[in-house]
Amino acid sequence: MNHKPSVTKFAAVWICLASQVNAQQPVVEKPHANILWRPYTPPAASPAVLENSEGIHRLIRVGKLYLTLQDAIALAVENNLDLQVDRYGPLHADWAVERSQAGGPLKGSTSNPGNSTPTISGQGVRGAELAANVLGGGGNGNTNQNNGSFTQIGPVTPNLDPTLVANNLLWIRQTTPQANLQISGTAALLDIDRNFQPYLQQGFLTGGNAQVALQENYQDENSPGDYLRPSLAPVGYIYVSQRLLSGRGTAVNGRYIHVAQKQAAASRVIFRSQLLNLVANVVSTYWDLSGAQADLKAKETARATSQKFYEDTRKQIQIGALAGAEIYRAQAEVATRGQELAIAQQNVSQQELTLKDLIARSGLEDPILDAAEIVVLDHFEVPQSDDLPPLREMVATATANRPDVELGKLNNEAQEISALGTANSLLPSATGFAYTLNRAQAGGINPISPLRPAASQVGGLGTALEQIFTNQYNSRVAGVNFSGTIQNRAGQADYGIDQLQLRQGDLVDRKSRNDMVVAISNQAIAVRQAGLRYRNAVATRELQQVLLEKEQQKFQLGSSSVDLVIAAERILTSSQYAEIAALSAYSHARVALDQTLGTTLETVHVSVDDALKGKLARTQ
Repeated sequence: MNHKPSVTKFAAVWICLASQVNAQQPVVEKPHANILWRPYTPPAASPAVLENSEGIHRLIRVGKLYLTLQDAIALAVENNLDLQVDRYGPLHADWAVERSQAGGPLKGSTSNPGNSTPTISGQGVRGAELAANVLGGGGNGNTNQNNGSFTQIGPVTPNLDPTLVANNLLWIRQTTPQANLQISGTAALLDIDRNFQPYLQQGFLTGGNAQVALQENYQDENSPGDYLRPSLAPVGYIYVSQRLLSGRGTAVNGRYIHVAQKQAAASRVIFRSQLLNLVANVVSTYWDLSGAQADLKAKETARATSQKFYEDTRKQIQIGALAGAEIYRAQAEVATRGQELAIAQQNVSQQELTLKDLIARSGLEDPILDAAEIVVLDHFEVPQSDDLPPLREMVATATANRPDVELGKLNNEAQEISALGTANSLLPSATGFAYTLNRAQAGGINPISPLRPAASQVGGLGTALEQIFTNQYNSRVAGVNFSGTIQNRAGQADYGIDQLQLRQGDLVDRKSRNDMVVAISNQAIAVRQAGLRYRNAVATRELQQVLLEKEQQKFQLGSSSVDLVIAAERILTSSQYAEIAALSAYSHARVALDQTLGTTLETVHVSVDDALKGKLARTQ
């Protein structure tokens, strides 16, 4: 049988992976091989996407990148490399759940639940020697040494995936000199053996285990003591065991599955937190760029105003209304404004680079993006009043929306589930087991043996199997294995440590909540203060604009001086800069408050599910 997946199946897998590339979400496609080979076929992981999405180039027109705030956020969700790395977290967690649902010891642990397999007696001379412990050899070969590995605390979950085990698949032909002719009856014992000993094993969340086996043992010996030649001794048995104290119950054996599920939920909360931080960073950078461009325009206006005043001063000197020395003051003012303009231009370029780095996957290696000038299409609007909700309501909002609050809750629940293991490990170990075993004995008559078998034993494999299924040679065994530590200091210490960590976690949660309330209060105060400063700055700038106009009119009429006009221009320019700075401070305070409340994504209408897929709706 050909176990390799067909070309068509491989093509279907990679078509599916290619369809996911545009959505940016990493995927690991489960195997599509036939049912026999599927468990041993590795999953296929989608390749990493390193190029920018086409959304960036669609927004570039005539060398300019026109961006709304929603466009910037959508491009960051599609292209930001940090967020793309973060998308692998939930995928890792999902596969961890799959791993835990298979049961067994934790990855890297040497602990494994013990299994009692009934001893199958040998047959013929070598079986008799082995049973009498007179057969030489190096032991049973079952010693297991594992150095440098850890042992997990608490009961180990049984392997929950059905397992087919073939301990012996042997074909043997050997000749052995015999020192005891009373047993073998020959000086040179010739053995032809065939042993096929498989069993199917299944573990259960209850702490139980079951094995079913049908084994074949074939032997052909040249010993006159064997009245069957060749002989067939198949064995069939059903074995069940159940932990009665430590390791009993679905709660303790399923704890790692539940913990992995909590961790999978936590990984999505972590992704939401990372997405929230990214979006907040994009929003802040977008408004910083908007503020920098507004500052640049203000400095361009200030320079134009000083240039006009310089021209007016020169005209006044030409007609003799002013002394010639006044021109130097006007020139100095133009130079100062020019220097401020150059600094503002550099600040805009720096803010553009920061924003491009957030929204581009390949950084500035894209020459079209690198050369594009960003045009900000949205402008921050400050409300007339900051009617924030009461503190209690904002705390309730933060409790319901902040990722760290939800993450702390999930971590506490996971710790409580894990503590079930240390609590259960205080109990002694007791395992009840039972098995029913059917043996068979059949074969041909040995011509060199003086003994003759019973008529019911003469025959082939069919005769032997009939003996098994008709319970001709049946054995039933039941028992209990018990083990208990007299002092049990290790188990009590593990339990005590777990309980201390849980109590300590309660205090940490209380402290985190108190800190959150203080942070919300401080951010609300910062928003109110920033709003007051901005509205005062607007009023001051409007007043200074009127005063400058009055002073310029007086200068035209000859009732003012160059110093007074320059002073009025400087005061107006400073008030314009102060208004822009106050607007930037308010935008930062507002973004910080939304981030503290955990409502950033809701404020800008970003869906976590869409962000996980790497595709957001945005205006074009």
